Amino acid sequence: MSFPETGRVFLIGAGPGDPELMTLKAARALHLADIVLVDDLVNRGCLAHARFDAKVIEVGKRGGCTSTPQVFIEKLMIQYAKAGKTVARLKGGDPFVFGRGGEELQALAAEGIDVEIIPGITAGLGAPAALGIPVTHRGVASGVTFVTGHTRDGGEPNWEALARSGTTLVVYMALRRLKEISRALMAAGMKPETPACAIENGTLRSQREVIGTLDGLANDVVNEAIGSPAIVVIGDVVRFSRVKIVLPARRAA
Repeated sequence: MSFPETGRVFLIGAGPGDPELMTLKAARALHLADIVLVDDLVNRGCLAHARFDAKVIEVGKRGGCTSTPQVFIEKLMIQYAKAGKTVARLKGGDPFVFGRGGEELQALAAEGIDVEIIPGITAGLGAPAALGIPVTHRGVASGVTFVTGHTRDGGEPNWEALARSGTTLVVYMALRRLKEISRALMAAGMKPETPACAIENGTLRSQREVIGTLDGLANDVVNEAIGSPAIVVIGDVVRFSRVKIVLPARRAA
């Protein structure tokens, strides 16, 4: 009896939304795949690069919604790879930026499966750039910090340290806790008038944004019905947005 050779897995970053922002290498790898496991946040235009005979499996993951269990996704990849298939795991953004790519790599490596990582443009870079916001800028922000506003274990980022860092803050999965996050940053010393914005569906035609200040952004998001997926950017670099920012008048000393 003969057994098929073990296949391989591509962990592919599809980019921040616009299908044209997916890399050439990602498109080539996707075209090699027999099986495509695609996340909910991936623009379906990216599947134009898949073979017509590829099996596409939806394994949706979106904040606030019912998600495919991570263990089940890993078992699927292992099952198909061990059957000799080439598997593409297509993720929004970058696999290693809040994409659980590290967990999947470990699970696959433990089974002796060949894995290739294909980076993608993460939404924390692509969405601000689409608005003309540089997350770093000489003389304004010497660094950028990516952080999640939602953790699986309920733990909190060190908002005090982040407020003191002087870096641009890009917060993923922040909308449900935006008021609490803003209060924590201001309590840690960040100025209420710090420019801030929330960007929904970054880089897509359906992109929407609200731009204001740290103390008012949570209310602005509610008033404008900004929804997920969205990125929050906090810092002086938000002033460079192509959208005019109206900041509150300075109080008299």
